[in-house]
Amino acid sequence: MFVFFVPISLFSQRIIEQDTVTRTATIKTEVNGNHVLFTPETPVLNQIAGAPKAFYTFFWEMGDGSYSKEKTPKHVYKKKGEYEVRLWATNNYDTGKPPTSRPKKIAVNSVSSTSDEMASMDTDFDLIRNREPVPLQEIVSVMRYKNTKDYTTKGKLYLFYNEHKFKADNFMLKEVRTYYNEKEIPATTFAYTGKTHLDNTLLASNDASILNLKAVAQDSTEKTNLPLTLTEAKAFYKDWSVLEFDNMEPNEERNVFFSLETTPEMIRDTSAIISVRGVYVPDSNYDNHEVKDMEMEIVTSHDPNKMSTNGTLMNYRFVRFKTLKYKIKFQNNGEGPARTIRLETDIPEMLDKSTLKVTDMYPKCDICPKYEVEYSCLDTTFTDTQAIFTFKNIYLPGSEQKNIKEYDSTKGFVKYNIKFAKDFHKKSTKSRTAIIFDKNEPIITNYSTTRFMPGLSVGVKAGYNSFSDLKNSENYFIGATLSPYKSYRWYWQVELMNNFHNYENSVPIVSERIVDGPQGFRFTQRRTTSSSFENIDWDIPVLLRYNVNNYIGLGAGIQGTVTVSNKTTNDVLVEDLEGIQQPGADPLPVIRTTNETDSSSDSFNNLRNSVILDATLGFARIGPSVGARYVYDLEDVFNYWQFYAIWKF
Repeated sequence: MFVFFVPISLFSQRIIEQDTVTRTATIKTEVNGNHVLFTPETPVLNQIAGAPKAFYTFFWEMGDGSYSKEKTPKHVYKKKGEYEVRLWATNNYDTGKPPTSRPKKIAVNSVSSTSDEMASMDTDFDLIRNREPVPLQEIVSVMRYKNTKDYTTKGKLYLFYNEHKFKADNFMLKEVRTYYNEKEIPATTFAYTGKTHLDNTLLASNDASILNLKAVAQDSTEKTNLPLTLTEAKAFYKDWSVLEFDNMEPNEERNVFFSLETTPEMIRDTSAIISVRGVYVPDSNYDNHEVKDMEMEIVTSHDPNKMSTNGTLMNYRFVRFKTLKYKIKFQNNGEGPARTIRLETDIPEMLDKSTLKVTDMYPKCDICPKYEVEYSCLDTTFTDTQAIFTFKNIYLPGSEQKNIKEYDSTKGFVKYNIKFAKDFHKKSTKSRTAIIFDKNEPIITNYSTTRFMPGLSVGVKAGYNSFSDLKNSENYFIGATLSPYKSYRWYWQVELMNNFHNYENSVPIVSERIVDGPQGFRFTQRRTTSSSFENIDWDIPVLLRYNVNNYIGLGAGIQGTVTVSNKTTNDVLVEDLEGIQQPGADPLPVIRTTNETDSSSDSFNNLRNSVILDATLGFARIGPSVGARYVYDLEDVFNYWQFYAIWKF
């Protein structure tokens, strides 16, 4: 037998090297007057096993208010001066963290040409980001705005972040970088420019939820009720930043860069959709404004092929009319364009496939008709468990294709809404998508999960306890239960019941004694004591319950009982018998009887423990039902049956 010894220090050195060596990306520049070529130097990628080929995407902040997503951008500066350039390199399909990069200052000493290579904005307001958020990593959100007026304007910019629906903050605003003298103003200051009647307005929001507000229709792109827009955003988000800008020329475009540091407490669900909201007021003299919501998917690693949903944590009590939103992202990592893209997506049984509606997609195209066509379109078909989205006759370039500079052009997505089925249970779901480019092997996305908050269900319970071993027992109770709202199968239930219990001792207590009477006459005195009890007891059962279906429930657990109030009444019959009873002789005659009564009270005594078995019939998850329970006393053999009615809310 051969034994190989490997020095432990060899492994230790390797582990230390992985943990302590920071991956960095450096910025290399070639300056020719005001023309600058930027080149990144990045560390070697660590390929994720089984994933497509790892690659970097890049985001450059040029230091003059412009940016680029190219790998090696060429930029033309319009003015002399010193500029601080920043680089963010994102590692896709890589096992490590994104490399860090230090800002680099460059000097522009001459201006020979001022041609602007930046593409003009298609809209007057937009939000973009450099990558998806990962806990403890920085992301950059760029607020882009344009003056479409024919005069110089001044206005305001609002960025809202950290949604109230998440307990912990997802972002910390690390830095705001402005290049056109935008000024931050106190976040608590909301300046309105005109008088507005809140009872006749439309909420400026991209959210589809129903709000209890009176509204009239208004243009879907430009909103006019700024106070209501800001109030709604303030109710939806915890934090915000406000900027003022001035002297913006007609057709001028500007960018503001927000560095957001993701927190360790960021929600860990890697299929969750979070958002930030921007509001653009182009002219402070008017309330007209633009609203833009930017949705982001939380990830643990940067993977362009991903499925996400807004239903990661829902309240089951209010979810019946909720519309779930899903988004499937994909990227063509090939060396050539994709002509057909097929997305085979799981649809959980609790969702109604007939309500599925595609709301957006890229590449942009029409929905396919029922007959074959030659133009680009998106076709949607169904199997028993899947929805299949097929892009037909499209052109999506590959990231490894020659002359492709913009990685975003190789990405696509499908957004769709879907509603719950008529009969669905409180279960978590898992969905994922198989992405097939042309005839290549499928790429499987992450699982997109939905789950429900436990919620609380309060129940009212009343009934009767039957003690077969007690004489003249009458025991009625009323109480409350606490359990998760409408649980599907297993759940815990805690109860508190107040019992009113009256009963008598089953066998009277009889005692006899010899009494010395007057003149030396001795006789027998018999005392027969009958006791009655009036108790108020508290029962505290804790059960593990199981819903067999919508109508039958079972449970088992333990119960503690304490007597809160006890009143004991003793009725004593005293009988004097003639003489002394001899063994085997006839019973002695009674010569005199008297009655005595005494009572006593006590509180918080007689603690006892029991095991309980339980079954219900009715509406097991919510609503009314009836039940029977057997309570087995562990100490005093104080066993009984309980019959009750319960209504859970």
